Amino acid sequence: MASWLGGLGSGLGQSLGQVGGSLSSLTGQISSFTKDILLEGAEEVSDAATELHVSNSRLREIESINAAQKFENERLKKVCSDLEEKHEAAELQIKQLSIEYRTQLQQKEVEISHLKARQNALQEQLQKVQTAAQSAQLGAGVLPPAATSASYVPVVRHSSGFEGDDMDFGDIIWSQQEINRLSNEVSRLESEVDHWKQIALSSKVQGTNDAEQSEICKLQNIVKELKRNLSQEIDEHQHELSVLQDAHRQKLVEISRRHREELSEYEERIEELENQLQQDGVSADAMDDSKISEQKKNAQSLEGGKVEELQVVKDLEDEIRKLNHKLSSAKEENKILLKEQELAKVEKIQIMQEYENLKSDFSMLQSSVVEQDALLKEREKKLQSKTSLPEDVVRLQQALLEAESEIARLSSLNQGPEKEMASAQHKNENILSAYTEDQNSELSQLRQDLERKEHELNESIAERETLIAELEELDKQNQEATQHMITLKEQLSKQHTETDSIIKQLKFDIDFERKKVSELEIEKMETIKELDSQKEKLSQCSYALNDLHISKQQLQDNIKDLQEQLRKAQDCNLHNKKEIGELQQRLKEREEELSVSLSKLTEKSNHESNYTCQDLILKEREVEIAKLQNDISENKQLNEDLEESLSDLRTENGKLIAVVEELKQELSDAISEKNKVYLEKDTVVEALKMEKRQLESELNQTEKRLLEQAHKYKQTIEELSNSRSMDTSALQLEHERLVKLNQEKDFKIAELKRSIEQMEIDHQETKEMLTTSLGGQKQLTELIKEKEVFIEKFKNQALQVKQELEEYMKVSKKQDVLKQNLEEKDRSLAVMKEENNHLKEEIERLKDQQSRSMPVVEPKTLDIIIELESEVTQLKVIKNNLEEEIEVHKKTIEDQNQTTVQLQQSLQEQRKEIDESKFQCEQMNVTHERLSLEKDEEIKNLQKTIEQIKTQLHKERQIIQTDSSNLFQETKVQTLNGENGNEKHDLSKAEIERLVKGIKEREMEIKLLNEKNVSLSQQIDQLSKDEVGKLTRIIQEKDLEIQALNARVSSASYRQDVLCLQQQLQAYVIEREQVLAVLSEKTRENSQLKTEYRNIMDMVAAKEAALVRLQEENQKLSNRSENSSQDMSRETIQNLSRIIREKDIEIDALSQKCQTLLTVLQTSNTGTDNGSGGVNSNQFEELLQERDKLKQQVKKMEEWKQQVITTVQNMQHESAHLQEELHKLQAQISVESDSNSKLQVDYNGLIESYEQNEKKLKSFSQELAQVLHSIGQLHNTKDLLLSKLDLVTPSVATASTISQLSGVQHSAPEVLSDESKLLQKELEQLKKKLQEKDSTIRTLQENNQRLSDSVATASEIERKSQEGTESEMRQIKEKHDVLQKSLREKDILIKSKSDQLLSVSENLSNKENENELLKQAVTNLKERNLILEMDIRKLKEENEKIVARCREKETEFRALQETNMQFSMMLKEKEFESHSMKEKALAFEKLLKEKEQGKTGELNQLLNEVKSMQEKAVSFQQERDQVMVALKQKQMESSALQSEIQHLREKEQRLNQELERLRNHLLEMEDSYTREALAAEDREVKLRKKVLILEEKLVSSSTAVENASHQASLQVESLQEQLNLVSKQRDETVLQLTISQDQVKQYALSLANLQMVLEQFQQEEKAMYSAELEKHQKQTAEWRKKAENLEEKVVSLQESLGEANAALDAASRLTEQLDIKEEQIEELKKEGEIRREMLEDVQNKLMNLMNSTEGKVDKLLMRNLFVGHFHTPKNKRPEVLRLMGSILGIKKEELDQLLSEDQRGVTRWVTGWLGGGAGSKSVPNTPLRPTHQNIFNSSFSELFVKFLETESCPSLPPPKLSVHDMKPLGAAGTGKTSSTPSNSQMQDSAVSGMSRRPDTNPFLAPRSAAVPLITPASSSGHLLMKPISDALPTFTPLPVSPDASAGAVLKDLLKQ
Repeated sequence: MASWLGGLGSGLGQSLGQVGGSLSSLTGQISSFTKDILLEGAEEVSDAATELHVSNSRLREIESINAAQKFENERLKKVCSDLEEKHEAAELQIKQLSIEYRTQLQQKEVEISHLKARQNALQEQLQKVQTAAQSAQLGAGVLPPAATSASYVPVVRHSSGFEGDDMDFGDIIWSQQEINRLSNEVSRLESEVDHWKQIALSSKVQGTNDAEQSEICKLQNIVKELKRNLSQEIDEHQHELSVLQDAHRQKLVEISRRHREELSEYEERIEELENQLQQDGVSADAMDDSKISEQKKNAQSLEGGKVEELQVVKDLEDEIRKLNHKLSSAKEENKILLKEQELAKVEKIQIMQEYENLKSDFSMLQSSVVEQDALLKEREKKLQSKTSLPEDVVRLQQALLEAESEIARLSSLNQGPEKEMASAQHKNENILSAYTEDQNSELSQLRQDLERKEHELNESIAERETLIAELEELDKQNQEATQHMITLKEQLSKQHTETDSIIKQLKFDIDFERKKVSELEIEKMETIKELDSQKEKLSQCSYALNDLHISKQQLQDNIKDLQEQLRKAQDCNLHNKKEIGELQQRLKEREEELSVSLSKLTEKSNHESNYTCQDLILKEREVEIAKLQNDISENKQLNEDLEESLSDLRTENGKLIAVVEELKQELSDAISEKNKVYLEKDTVVEALKMEKRQLESELNQTEKRLLEQAHKYKQTIEELSNSRSMDTSALQLEHERLVKLNQEKDFKIAELKRSIEQMEIDHQETKEMLTTSLGGQKQLTELIKEKEVFIEKFKNQALQVKQELEEYMKVSKKQDVLKQNLEEKDRSLAVMKEENNHLKEEIERLKDQQSRSMPVVEPKTLDIIIELESEVTQLKVIKNNLEEEIEVHKKTIEDQNQTTVQLQQSLQEQRKEIDESKFQCEQMNVTHERLSLEKDEEIKNLQKTIEQIKTQLHKERQIIQTDSSNLFQETKVQTLNGENGNEKHDLSKAEIERLVKGIKEREMEIKLLNEKNVSLSQQIDQLSKDEVGKLTRIIQEKDLEIQALNARVSSASYRQDVLCLQQQLQAYVIEREQVLAVLSEKTRENSQLKTEYRNIMDMVAAKEAALVRLQEENQKLSNRSENSSQDMSRETIQNLSRIIREKDIEIDALSQKCQTLLTVLQTSNTGTDNGSGGVNSNQFEELLQERDKLKQQVKKMEEWKQQVITTVQNMQHESAHLQEELHKLQAQISVESDSNSKLQVDYNGLIESYEQNEKKLKSFSQELAQVLHSIGQLHNTKDLLLSKLDLVTPSVATASTISQLSGVQHSAPEVLSDESKLLQKELEQLKKKLQEKDSTIRTLQENNQRLSDSVATASEIERKSQEGTESEMRQIKEKHDVLQKSLREKDILIKSKSDQLLSVSENLSNKENENELLKQAVTNLKERNLILEMDIRKLKEENEKIVARCREKETEFRALQETNMQFSMMLKEKEFESHSMKEKALAFEKLLKEKEQGKTGELNQLLNEVKSMQEKAVSFQQERDQVMVALKQKQMESSALQSEIQHLREKEQRLNQELERLRNHLLEMEDSYTREALAAEDREVKLRKKVLILEEKLVSSSTAVENASHQASLQVESLQEQLNLVSKQRDETVLQLTISQDQVKQYALSLANLQMVLEQFQQEEKAMYSAELEKHQKQTAEWRKKAENLEEKVVSLQESLGEANAALDAASRLTEQLDIKEEQIEELKKEGEIRREMLEDVQNKLMNLMNSTEGKVDKLLMRNLFVGHFHTPKNKRPEVLRLMGSILGIKKEELDQLLSEDQRGVTRWVTGWLGGGAGSKSVPNTPLRPTHQNIFNSSFSELFVKFLETESCPSLPPPKLSVHDMKPLGAAGTGKTSSTPSNSQMQDSAVSGMSRRPDTNPFLAPRSAAVPLITPASSSGHLLMKPISDALPTFTPLPVSPDASAGAVLKDLLKQ
């Protein structure tokens, strides 16, 4: 904008300078013209004879012309009248047009006012949103920034008056400052809008419009209703299901009950039958075996019925299970539906977010509409042209349509979630209905089954009845043979009892076996599952770890690369900016040089014009002509130089455009790169966040593990203590170790499971992150592609515009040529007029001569007169033709001027667009830089947080046994950091959204620009087709050439063509320069002095005539200016004079060019034969183009002149009405100022009330402090009382206080529900205090219990002595009860005080709320004040506008006066002509009288008639003119009055509306204030009442406290008296205590022994724990080292990606191997089960052996020791004996005594004693291998050491591994070595093994550590099947030096 305004200012300055120069040249020419005329007069008088001759010839000519002129005069009068009528009609049309434009202007103003109203409404809504956000934030405890900017409306000032009048450099600077200020305000407002958007998102204040809020509320209500319905339906279904289940259970219970009853009945019947048989056991012979068999069958059938019923019951149970299964499936479906509903909710939230985004876009659109309105106003004020108004209207309409369409789309989007909710509801209902139908069908089936079963039961009952009847018959038969039956029955009963017992045993065995089988199967399944899951998870973990490490390093490398790229891009950006700035500076310098050259040209022209004033003589004139010729040549040279410079500038411009396009491409590339960088940064940030989350989850898991481990350790300790108490044998120690190992393995398994779950979760999260980032990248790439397409479109449009510009330049050149022709015609006309004047003068002279001369020459004079008249008619005809041509040319010039104006406008718009695009690019760069900085900061913050988390992890691993509170605090910090990170992430997302919105806005701007281009093309098409018709052919040819050039440009060999074309261009330029030089030489040679002299004479004559007119006008104007001394008229006259001067100068230049062109044409016609025809034709075309340009310029100037005149007229009409409006507005302003003063008074009153409220608040706060102080005193008194009571009787008081505290705790939550957060804090503090007191009470209770226990032991002895004290204790208890009652009263008092505190706090909160309300009211008042100030400013601006309009009207009035003056001049000329004609008529009459005396009478009559007719005609014409003038004035006045009336009405309407709005606003304000005041008064009254109540309560409580203290003091005195009595009794009891103390001492000794034992246990446990701790710490250190090594390895792994691919192939092989191994594992499991059974047998046998061989010795061991003793050298035999003694459990002292005696005796004793026991200590009974048994050369001790070494390092062959197994095994092996050392190696192996080789290969490690004997999959097997390192106690491999003897080694071993 700044560059454009600068260019405009410089252009104006140049034009004004040219005007000044032309004026000075004009004055000089006029003076020279007068001198020339005087000189001509002197020349004519000097010579008399020649003058007579000339006069005679002229007389003849004049006489011939005279006759023709009479006839011609009348015709000319008619033509004049016609022309005047046409002029009037044209003026009327112009008036109508001006009226139309005024109406359009008024409409625009109305639209602007509407838009302002809309803007105000939007601002009010914004304020509402702000207040809502403020309230929300105050609720959340956050204070928002003061929203001062919302109420501020930007003030737009408009330049008053006409553009060309007062446009100075200062104005340009001011406008630039205004633009900068407005842009700053716009940016500020945008930032505020973003801020409020964020607030709206955080506080979820959705929507600004009430309608939108209502819609959102409706949607939320619908969602809530749906949720309620769903929950209700779920509850109903669950209820139904529960009812069905209950019914089913009841039925089952009934059926089972019936079944049991029936069974019992059957059993009773059988017993009855048996009894009958026993009674009637007489008849035994008649009974046959058949009857017995029948009875058996009946019994079997009954048993079968029983079985069937059991089966029925089972079936029913199966059905119940099925129903339960279906229920669970239905519940799962319900859960799925709930999930779908949640998804729908999420989608709805997303839609709402989109809706909010669209709303924000809509608000942005509105702001853009406001900006466009501002632009519209500026254009209306500045341009006042026809074209801009409809375009802006169309744009506004389009913007409104787009906004409406967006609103419609939003509404449709809102309807979307509702439809989805409805469909979801429908689905839910369908599913529920289907589910209910299924349940009903199942119920019906169950009912049918039950009915069938009942039917079968009935049948069975019927059968039973028949059987009973048969049994009765049988009874009768049985009575006959009972004796036989008795025997049989006895046998049967025996058999029956036996069979029953057998059956019971079998059933019991079967059940037991089934249980065992099921348990074994479950265990088997569980072990298989665990094994599979562990294997899979282990493999996944290893792969995932490797992948994660690789991906992490890749991401880090990518980040580094991207940072480098970013830096490079920023450097490039800076470089590009610098280059652009340099180019702009160069352009400015070029423009300055151009302006300087133009000013020089004008100065030169001024100087040249001044030189002409000095010459007085003809010779000097010739010198001047020569000088003028030289000047013309110099001007031509300058023109050529200028053209060359122009061509250079064009080339430079083209280069600059190319550079700009390249820069744009680079910018787009940079933006795309930056977008990619940001995306990658986002992914990195997200990955870092993922790592952070992982670390946090690991922390939590470690805490959980620690807790679990602690629990498990406690359990193990308990088990160990139990096992110690049980047995001290070695097998149980091993069992404990195995249990510990088992637990450790369980821990490890749990850890692995957790880590695997973590890895899976992390993997899923990373996948989701990647998908989201990819989606974002795709969107951005699509946006970038769209932008590129738009840029290409714009380039094409720019090329088209350039082509059109070139075409218009050609047309303007042609118009210049036409202009020159016109000017020549004008000159010829002026010459004719001058000749006419000369002829008139000669006619007058002739008349004088004729009156003097004789009347002889009468017939000759008549002939001469006739000839003269004929000549006059011919001249008139020529004149008419010339006038018509002039009119045609004027029309063409006007049209061309219009086209040039339009082109200039389009150019300016394009420049503006380019500037805007540059500014936008800069803004984009700035925003990108900011974003990049913010992202870097975020990354740094995240890295810092990750480092902090890592350090915390290390600390936590080191300090595992620290308090849980520290861990909790650390986790809190981490969560806070995570929240901060998330917030930053949200911010970055918001920034990305903002960028997307900006891109959308750019797209909108692009659309608008496209529309502008379309409108421009339409305007271009609308240009006059008549003028363009001639030029269409040339344009078509040029189009063809351009198409060809475009085709060439589009081709691949474009650059080569460009180089060729540049070379050709240079050659053409050189040729052109040569040809121009030749032309200039020819023009100088061929230009003739006579033609130039004649032309100059014509010019001088025209100038003289113009001078005369100007002088007359100047005199009139000076008179008028004296009357009306106003500055504006002078300025307008000066401007008009400048314009006239410029026109004259241009006319001179054009005439000179025309002459030169004619000469060039002549020379070119002559030189065509020589072969230079083509070049001349080209030059001619160029010259024609230049002429067209000049013609266009002339047309522009004329149009401008006409516009100036019309505007001046309009302004004069409007000035009077505007003054009236001014007075009215002043009155309105006074009224508004009164209202404003009233508002200020109200505001002051409110402030005073606010201050009073504040004072009241302070007083309330003081009262509150006093109340709190009193409560604190009460608390202190309570504490004192409690302490006294505790001293007296702690046990009883504790119970009462506990009950009271529980009561308080129960009452606390109820109070909390009604109170604020402050009270909650206080309550929490009180709770803490109460808890502390509870803890002290508990400790006291424990002490009491201990004391009571100790007393209980003593009381057994002293019951008799204590019977007396019991009565006293009862008295004390009674006193305690009294004290408890007093305590309760105190508690009640404290409760009342707490209630008072609550009420006071409520009052405080109310007061704070009132304060906030008052603050809000104050802020609202301030905002309203600001709004009123804004309104006042607007009114002032409108006043200024009105004043400017008044001035414009005054200028119009003056212009009208000038036009009136011109008309009067025309009238005077007409009168002069009529006067001259009358004189001629008189002369003719005299002649006629002298000629024809006879025909005098007739002639006289005819002459009289002619005179009368002429007089009548003149009178009629005058009347007509007067009437026309009056009519015109009336029309003008009426139209002006109508327009002003309309304007005033609209103003009145607007003002009335504003007044009504203000009144309503005031009324609302007053209502709200009154309401608030009433509410405040009510609150005050309530508060005062509450305060009074509180005071009364305080008084009552204080009196109660005093009474209580008095009672307490009385009770204390009574207690002291009782204490004296108790002290006497104490003395008596002391004696008894001394006796009991002796017993206590004995108990204390036993206690001390027990404590010693306990301490030993504790020390051992501590040692265990410390060892485990050290092991864990070492493990962590090793893991850290491994992590560092792994990080180093990852770098090398990135280089060896090819090897990784090979490893992938190996992985496939590994999977095959794993499958094989899994099969092997299954086989091993089977073997393991077989081995388990074997083991159980072996264990049983071992137990038997242990029982049998407790006191026996292992023969083999003793034999080995014996043989070893003899094989050792005699020196070292005592050492062997010592070893044997240590093994046999002999003490050192006894051994030394034995060895000090004779060795023989010892040996004998030893040999005799070797047969004895082998001790209870179990040494591993390992026989020597066959290889070692035969070797007895070395000593026993050496052999023993070797044996131990071989046992510690078993020599199994190492497992064979493929090359592909290396990597995972390596990783696993190191882990195994560190993670699974045996429990026996807790201190030694961990130190010796791991300190020696922390980084060793797993294949080189000791076998016990690296590779177990059996795969770790068999961890769930038996203990003996486990690897040696884990299960059995192995000795550590000691580093034996070669110098050390075997004895020393053995000593070390024994020490261990």
